[in-house]
Amino acid sequence: MDRVAFNLGPFPINWFGILVAVAFVAGLWTASRRATRDGITCEQVFDAGPWLIVGSIVGARALYVISYWERDFAGESWVKILKIREGGIVFYGGLIGATLAMLIYLRWKKLPMLKFADALAPSISLGHIFGRLGCLMNGCCYGRPTDLPWAIHFQDHETRGVGVHPTQIYEAVLNLGLYGALAWLYRKKKFDGQIFALYLMSYAVVRSVVEVFRGDYPMRYFGEVVTPGQLISIGIFAAGAVLYVMLARSRPKTA
Repeated sequence: MDRVAFNLGPFPINWFGILVAVAFVAGLWTASRRATRDGITCEQVFDAGPWLIVGSIVGARALYVISYWERDFAGESWVKILKIREGGIVFYGGLIGATLAMLIYLRWKKLPMLKFADALAPSISLGHIFGRLGCLMNGCCYGRPTDLPWAIHFQDHETRGVGVHPTQIYEAVLNLGLYGALAWLYRKKKFDGQIFALYLMSYAVVRSVVEVFRGDYPMRYFGEVVTPGQLISIGIFAAGAVLYVMLARSRPKTA
């Protein structure tokens, strides 16, 4: 697969950047349609979009740089940190960055945080599908070696043409199922914040399962068993569980 989709003169446009852009557009559009059920207008969702996008990109790149500083950035020019169109972002960093940015924006605008979070939650999974396809085209987030019939082979790649698990496709398919489930549950939610909390817990499980097949990590923890992604997933699952319990207990009682 060629990372470059086309060239604008001397400037190459990568598939990764295109698919990430599609992810944001698809996510915001579906969230804007869903949010009307909670009294949030489409315009309010799209107005929050720039904060969401900037928070996601800054957080995703920051966590990548921190995680791979010694391998990719130590001793290099600081300009390399800004070269995100070639890849090099971490989803969990983007999730954390976007959450912080939205907290600031929604508090500033005095908009309902939990209702916004619920409307956005399913669309995060939808956007993540395109993001993982971007990873596939970019050759990052690849899997461990395998002889299975659906193994994929990257050319001019650190895997040296060896068949590997298509982990990007695994996660894209699981995110598609998660999107459908959360979009359905949104219509039946019992309290504000429920869908976002369920997203945090569900995605943490999805990610932990996919991580079993990942082969791109230079280090693991606890006897070379736990990946960095699984380690963060534990914290994300715990945060989702605590949020769910707190919100469920504080919801108004019905007679």
